[in-house]
Amino acid sequence: AVNFNNFVLGLGTQALVLLGEIPNPETGLVSANLSAAKQTIDILGMLEEKTKGNLDENEATLLTEVLSSLRLAFVDRVNSKA
Repeated sequence: AVNFNNFVLGLGTQALVLLGEIPNPETGLVSANLSAAKQTIDILGMLEEKTKGNLDENEATLLTEVLSSLRLAFVDRVNSKA
């Protein structure tokens, strides 16, 4: 079913694939595309900003937690490349 939580989780999974944290479900391969990962994380950030005050508690919590985890994973990945 398409709902807000599944949408956020789908974008989160896409970002994890792009970060090289999990294998691509279509190919089974792990590869990173940090610019695309950043764009996906930024989309979630924009979604958080634009929906502030319009989400129920569970939706807001999920979005905040997914976004926080992805931002940390992105920083870790960038720092490991440096």
